[in-house]
Amino acid sequence: MNSKNIHRVIGLLLVLPIIAWAFTGVFFFIKPGYQAAYDQLAVKTYPLDKSFTIPASKEWQEVRLLKTILGYHLLVKTNKGLEHLDPISFKAKQIPINTELNALFNDSFLSNPERYGHIVSNDGFKVMTNKGIEVTLNWEQLTLRQKGDDTKRINTLYKIHYLQWTPFKSINQYMGIFGLTLLMTLTFFGIKIYISGRQKSSSSN
Repeated sequence: MNSKNIHRVIGLLLVLPIIAWAFTGVFFFIKPGYQAAYDQLAVKTYPLDKSFTIPASKEWQEVRLLKTILGYHLLVKTNKGLEHLDPISFKAKQIPINTELNALFNDSFLSNPERYGHIVSNDGFKVMTNKGIEVTLNWEQLTLRQKGDDTKRINTLYKIHYLQWTPFKSINQYMGIFGLTLLMTLTFFGIKIYISGRQKSSSSN
């Protein structure tokens, strides 16, 4: 098989990946809807209006005192991980019941009510809003993570762009390497064909 035929075959094999790269590349350049899809939702906090005596501990690497609609929270970082303590008893802060958790979520949603709306269902630390947004609470860190249909669509486009077309990580890695190898090979034979054409043109002159 000569260079032109190999170039043609590789070009056909790369039709779908190149179309996917081009389409998703334009989307990532324009970035429509990114701000809402990846909104950094945070637990709403209030000014501290009470003082606490925090004992010194060799195990505590970092300490944060926060106040939310549920009261005061002492977040401690240790060698073993993160701890969410009560700043009075210094024991693990009791996990609130559903009603209290809903109040914490809804209070945080006030920062962007058009996106989050209000809770329609809950499953422990995970809730769904009437806007179709899923929000998860990390109780140890007192942080929120949100995702909607727009977030899922953009994440899917990322997978398409990076040739993550299967549910299997190892296969996706091979697909990425294979696609890049084909692209480099296509470029090589394209240059080779161009040089051959130039040489033939010079010889005929």
